Amino acid sequence: MLPGHIADSTLDDHEDTVRLHLKPALGRHKLTALTVAHVDALWQAKRETYSANSVRIMRAVLRKAFGQAEREGLVARNVAALSMPPRVRTNEGRTLTIDQAHKLLDQANGHRMGTLILLSLVFGLRRGEALGLMRDGFDPEAGTLRVTHAVKRVKNRAPGAERKTKLVISELKTRRSRRTLCLTPELVDALRRHRAAYNAERLQAGQEWTEHGLIFPTVFGNPSDPDTFSHLFSSLARKAGLGHWHPHELRHSGASLMLAQGTPLHVLSEVLGHASTSITKDVYGHLVEGEKRAATAAISGALLSGQRPVAPRVAPNDGEETG
Repeated sequence: MLPGHIADSTLDDHEDTVRLHLKPALGRHKLTALTVAHVDALWQAKRETYSANSVRIMRAVLRKAFGQAEREGLVARNVAALSMPPRVRTNEGRTLTIDQAHKLLDQANGHRMGTLILLSLVFGLRRGEALGLMRDGFDPEAGTLRVTHAVKRVKNRAPGAERKTKLVISELKTRRSRRTLCLTPELVDALRRHRAAYNAERLQAGQEWTEHGLIFPTVFGNPSDPDTFSHLFSSLARKAGLGHWHPHELRHSGASLMLAQGTPLHVLSEVLGHASTSITKDVYGHLVEGEKRAATAAISGALLSGQRPVAPRVAPNDGEETG
């Protein structure tokens, strides 16, 4: 977990996990004296207050730290890796229906962030990814949009900095998260209209404009704050009569709607930028139950259509004794 090896936002999260959870509970033990039993007891205690996923993150941070200590010869074994991982049950979460999605998009139509909401729903984009879309990643002729960056708020580590946090545009870490999306003509037109509005805003801002190459910046060209966008999105959802919704629910809704339209699970995994198909299956596998039933019906119909049921033949004395 050395600085420079992970993203600043991830480093911030790890430091908070150590400060709030790991150090208070384990800090009194010598590194070489820490046992698997100590770690297991910590996870059991944390489960009384925190979700299984939160405990999983704590374990992952401690496991990485002990992995580094093991490589440096400071400990003989990684007790965190040997500890019992919490069982994480997937929270299915809410999804917008088609009717709700139409109401939301109608409300967002004409808003300067309306196209961002549309793309987030269609492709299940993460909030930071949507705000980090770059203008040079949009190719209207090819009908493609590359997802390469994300906007995040991280701790400001500059000496003497007035603000504790800052917004950064960071490149996505993994090959699977950096992906190219295929656009329909309607989506290309929506992005072209947004680009025209963007150019008008840039001209109006004049010398106050700061160029970052973003498709969805603020009115002065700077990165949009993810939390500010969350508040904006919730406000639009309320005005649409849907109540409070969070941008992350756009991602879940988009994925669910894609599956409902027959998108294969491995294709959905690539669109969402998941690290592996297994993650997609864990989160959305319950939504393909209908497809599995349809597949069984198809093969059953192909093999048994037009045939009369045949009773199984039983050999004499097969598994039973005669009297």
